[in-house]
Amino acid sequence: MATTQINNLDVVIVGAGLSGLRAAREIHAAGLKYVVLEAMDRVGGKTLSVPASSKGTGVVDLGAAWINDTNQSEMYSLAQEFSFDLVKQRDEGDSMVRAPDGKIDKVPYGMLANLEPEQLERLMHLLQKIGELAEKSNTSDPSLTPHAETLDSVSLHDFVADKFKNEDANTLVNELVKALVGLESSYPSALYFLDTIKRAAGLANMISDGKNGGQYLRNRQGNQSFSVEIARGLTPGAVKLSSPVTSITQSATGCVVESKTGDKYTAKKVIMSLPSCLLPTVQFSPRLPQPKQLLSQSTKLGYYSKTILVFSEPWWLAADLSGVYTSTGTAISFTRDTCVPEDGQYSITCFHTGETGRSWSRLSAEERRTAVLEEFKTAFETATGEGIPDPVNVIEKEWTKDPWTLGAPSPVMPPGLLTSEAGKALYEPFQNIHFVGTETADVWRGYMEGAVRSGLRGAREVIDALGGSSTR
Repeated sequence: MATTQINNLDVVIVGAGLSGLRAAREIHAAGLKYVVLEAMDRVGGKTLSVPASSKGTGVVDLGAAWINDTNQSEMYSLAQEFSFDLVKQRDEGDSMVRAPDGKIDKVPYGMLANLEPEQLERLMHLLQKIGELAEKSNTSDPSLTPHAETLDSVSLHDFVADKFKNEDANTLVNELVKALVGLESSYPSALYFLDTIKRAAGLANMISDGKNGGQYLRNRQGNQSFSVEIARGLTPGAVKLSSPVTSITQSATGCVVESKTGDKYTAKKVIMSLPSCLLPTVQFSPRLPQPKQLLSQSTKLGYYSKTILVFSEPWWLAADLSGVYTSTGTAISFTRDTCVPEDGQYSITCFHTGETGRSWSRLSAEERRTAVLEEFKTAFETATGEGIPDPVNVIEKEWTKDPWTLGAPSPVMPPGLLTSEAGKALYEPFQNIHFVGTETADVWRGYMEGAVRSGLRGAREVIDALGGSSTR
């Protein structure tokens, strides 16, 4: 295969997900010369939208699914610009909760479990206290948070066990962490998780499906469409697909970026949108500073996968069910109604997270499918009191098995990292390489909003450094 060398670029952007493409859009608007190198054969990163069924009635999102129209202003602005149709997350009807003993209970929408009043009061107190602690986080410099070193020295699990001394509290927090970052509460430091909550406009908003919440609006056109539309507005041919970057060499004259295709690009600046734990897939010369190396070796991506069950009709509505089912220790962690009635697209998405998700992942494809369908059928038939129809389509996506993602939603820091030099290195450029990605976001870290905001920040760093000038 013939290879090419493109010289005299202003910027090479690595990654065509939301952060990389939003950076590219800003670089393009500044009149700079650039290319975007993407390892996958598509744009969108961890957004992936596919047809719901062979009938062509609507799409479903296998990756990031929600935005809102208040505190996620960048994503909402893009949705308006591209004239996307936004669908409110359904938050009506009864939900189901599977207890550890296997008993399935109906509970009002939003209820965490079938609890006695005293239990509910204790758990609401726990959530309130966690929210209050998170509000004290200094997101500009987490090391300046009150008691930062103490909070960063222990896992969230150990912190909750020591502070609340309640097994129910640890169970709830573990399920919460699994649902939000795909890991057990024993992995992230207490400070890191509290800081993540603060960046997501508080715990109440982070877990909410309502107005201001992290799960409020879905995109009828599918969230991969954001990346498709942004890419469409870039210089024709600027986005190079199936071009994983293998090395970046820096010198006094700039950077040489080489892809697996053998193509080489020389530029003044590089914007990297790879998650920190994927940085070791690139050979850097000179090597990354020690703090960045430690960062890349220490962060971890969660296990976060989906199985989407598509039906010919929304049969659960007649039973006044929300489509929400939550379980501990089984194949399905939780579900959500992901219908778009205007398209005749009727689906419920099953999420598989944390260690129970990893255990399910080790099954064969047929065993995974059977486990999901049997658990789903048992739960919903218990709730309806009658048989439920089979899905017309079953769509599975395991992000951990994708070699260019290796997990979702974004890397998480263990104890001792956030307040160290490695934690502080997350945002810092290395000579002419600037780092973006949702894990570096000031707000909504791990979400699409965080991704686009980080892309904007990185692009502006580069534009300012280049004085807004171009080699064009």
